[in-house]
Amino acid sequence: MRSSNSIKNAIVAIGMNLIVMLVGFIAQKIFIVTLGDEYLGLNGLFSNILSMLSIVELGFGNAIIYHLYKPVADNDERKIAILISFYKRVYSIIAIIIFILGLAIMPFLTYIVGEVSIEGSIHFLFLLALLDIVASYLLTYKRSILYANQKNYIINIIHILYTISMNVCEIVLLLLFKNYVLYLIIKILFRLLENIIINIIVNKMYPFLKKKTNETLDNETKDDIYTKVKGLLFHQIGSSLVLSTDNIIISKFLGVVTVGLYSNYNMIISAITNLLGQVFTSITSVVGNLLIEKNKEKSYKIYNSMLFINSWLYCFCGACLLCLMQPFITLWIGQDYLLSYGVLIALVVNFYIQGMRKTSNTFKEAAGIFYEDRFVPLIESAINIIASIILVKILGLIGVFIGTILSSLILFLYSYPIFVYKRLFNKKYSDFIKNHLKYLIISIFTVVITALVINQINISNLFITLLVNAIICCIVPNLIYILLFFRTEEFKYYLNLLKQLLCKKIKRFN
Repeated sequence: MRSSNSIKNAIVAIGMNLIVMLVGFIAQKIFIVTLGDEYLGLNGLFSNILSMLSIVELGFGNAIIYHLYKPVADNDERKIAILISFYKRVYSIIAIIIFILGLAIMPFLTYIVGEVSIEGSIHFLFLLALLDIVASYLLTYKRSILYANQKNYIINIIHILYTISMNVCEIVLLLLFKNYVLYLIIKILFRLLENIIINIIVNKMYPFLKKKTNETLDNETKDDIYTKVKGLLFHQIGSSLVLSTDNIIISKFLGVVTVGLYSNYNMIISAITNLLGQVFTSITSVVGNLLIEKNKEKSYKIYNSMLFINSWLYCFCGACLLCLMQPFITLWIGQDYLLSYGVLIALVVNFYIQGMRKTSNTFKEAAGIFYEDRFVPLIESAINIIASIILVKILGLIGVFIGTILSSLILFLYSYPIFVYKRLFNKKYSDFIKNHLKYLIISIFTVVITALVINQINISNLFITLLVNAIICCIVPNLIYILLFFRTEEFKYYLNLLKQLLCKKIKRFN
């Protein structure tokens, strides 16, 4: 049942997200053509500034989902209703605080953005973008039961339909009116519509949630949530500063147009990151239920199996990004929007490092380990900001991403081996390093070989070049991984899982 649900979640997420990526590329192209580079940079900058406000969420969502695993498994409707009611109150307060903080930022916008030649008030545009973020916290609390119950695919399907519909409307309005204000209003309306639809679906699936409950959460559960939130606060601050300060630093030192150039690369990398992230999100609840059994050896085997597929996926996608990004950008929006190859390498390295955190982070979240390493994200974010500011002055744009890469190492060298590897599996620190170093060396070897094969091919037609490169990227990295790992326990685990699923499908068909 666990495997079936997690695979269903992953397949739906991957399939639907591919469609979203395609529509998103078209929408981005239309945005650039109709509004220009400055609006593109401004849109990316607003997104980064506002994503920093997610610190206010404090990780309540993760803490409550963690506490939903057991009542969902036990079908304890009373406890589920109390948790969801508590979640609703918390998110209403968070939405108000985010709106107030957003208003407080507005007087400083001119200093952050710098000189731009756009129509309309920057402050009014920022206010609309702020309302979109606030809307994301309204009516969103009930989706937590779907996550805890391993039904992420329902949320994914609704989100995909929302994204596609919104992008289509944005494309039409941009072509007709070339107006950024209308573009932002559409985002707000569709955000609210998505949350309303998910609420209706959850109410039909779990009708007991429609009844108001006057019961309050017991003190033990509430205290544990607050303890986890205290730890998650630091994680929220750290991740927000690491992920959201790059565009602010780029805007301040290199200009908002450079932010626009980077945002095209970031859109592609983020789309792939979200695509792969859905795979791990879909199995977090499975891991949560697995850890309840407290079987360390079984958990460790699943961890190793996940780490193997984690490395394979991010190595393959890293090779694709390195070898396909430049010709794709050229075909998509033109050669004038290319960044240097050195910057691309830094982006791919950062993509791989961030990606290889997924397995450890999945187990960490599923186990509710939030408070123990609460100071690590603050150290990570401090290193990121300081290193990025120093290196951007010396190396330019590539320095910003090298700073992010350096800051990411603290999780690999300290947090994950201490709080996940040793605590959950009773394994040695050295085993963690050896395991990850093995995959790093293999990934570097695989990407280099793929790039060398592609460099031997010289085709004048850009579209055919992209097509041939894509075929090589699909063959070489996957072939190397199969040849290196086909005898391993991890490879056999997925092969057997695939056989079992095929057998089930054949039986159902017959």
